[in-house]
Amino acid sequence: MTIPDPQPGLIICFSYLWDSEHASGAEEGSKNRPCVIASTRTDAQGNKIILALPVTHREPIDRENAVEIPRKVKEFLGLDNARSWIVLSEANETEWPGCDVRPVSRLEKRKFDYGFLPPGLFSAVSAKILKLTAEGKLKVVPRSPDLTL
Repeated sequence: MTIPDPQPGLIICFSYLWDSEHASGAEEGSKNRPCVIASTRTDAQGNKIILALPVTHREPIDRENAVEIPRKVKEFLGLDNARSWIVLSEANETEWPGCDVRPVSRLEKRKFDYGFLPPGLFSAVSAKILKLTAEGKLKVVPRSPDLTL
């Protein structure tokens, strides 16, 4: 099993837990989906912690809090050709690699990432995340029981 080093901008396959699912008492995501690693840090115990943003096919109601992934980028990454958005209003925070990182497909059980967002696209995502964080509008779902926000 080759788990990649977590880097901002890397798109991984992840069992994402939506904030609404978490609020209803769920502890696991309902499906695996591509997620963008927005940031990484090391906690006091030396564990790597990531902030993962979900990718969805559902068109966002609030376009200010989402970034559409261009079709050519999706093709390059090997994602499907349906329209997709990176949701910026919520994220999962978890230890790396943790039990929520999944293989990208049944055929590629040793591959856990799709590749990196292009730098310009990731810069746009980062700028919006920093703004939402500064405004206190980013909902973060902790996925490891000992993570404190």
